[in-house]
Amino acid sequence: MRVNVLFRRNLWTFLEPPNRTIHASCTVFAGHNKWSKVKHIKGPKDIARSRLFQKLSMLIRLAVKEGGPNPELNTNLANVIEQCRSKSMPKASIESAIAGGDKSKSTFQFFEARGPGGSSLLIETLTDNTKRTSQEIRRILNKYRGLLAEGVRHNFEKKGVIVVGTKDQAGNPISLEQALELALEAGAEDVQEEEDEDEKSTLKFICSVPTLRQVREKLDTLGLCSQSVSLEFIPTVTAQLSDEELDQASLLLEVLGDCEDVIRVYDNIA
Repeated sequence: MRVNVLFRRNLWTFLEPPNRTIHASCTVFAGHNKWSKVKHIKGPKDIARSRLFQKLSMLIRLAVKEGGPNPELNTNLANVIEQCRSKSMPKASIESAIAGGDKSKSTFQFFEARGPGGSSLLIETLTDNTKRTSQEIRRILNKYRGLLAEGVRHNFEKKGVIVVGTKDQAGNPISLEQALELALEAGAEDVQEEEDEDEKSTLKFICSVPTLRQVREKLDTLGLCSQSVSLEFIPTVTAQLSDEELDQASLLLEVLGDCEDVIRVYDNIA
């Protein structure tokens, strides 16, 4: 498996991470959690792929808007480009999104909401018409058993996330116990075993935002195969939903994801 490497290694330096307690999670492993199956149900592959590239382009424009078009000076943009490459987004599309980001007049909006079963949702949008987007988010939430709610943000922490395959560079399988040891050595805070959209098992290393690049490079050095790097909101409090509520939540997230102004939706569903 090819190892994606972030830009020139001497561009950023970070302080050594402090000593910390690390724990491993297996909360959404294959076959053990209905939500891991339900949340990844998608339409035809070509439609899903097109929608994915659209969302990635929005992330690029947002990163450029916030930190400029040079990935060597904009860590967030470098991380987004890494995600684009891991999803095989065409180089021309990436360059076009970067060029468009400088000219973009879009505004970033952040919505806090409650979903079915009292679940917490964070909705990120990028829009050229904030009134229209606000109305559309409210309409979707009202129709699919959700509502805007202040204070939801406190149920999440922004973290660095490195997703790696379950086999190392030599093709040997990596157990969760081994991943825990590697996380400790690399300076990560947590390891979770999850499924991706194609129901393939992955290992998700979580770290503090300032140490993201450092942890990523260390994991690569330790022989792991990085698939993507990103900044995500990780839930600190999870919600347990019934089967009926899971189905309702899946529908709500699907409709939100189809909204053209929505970049990402985070949930705390266990």
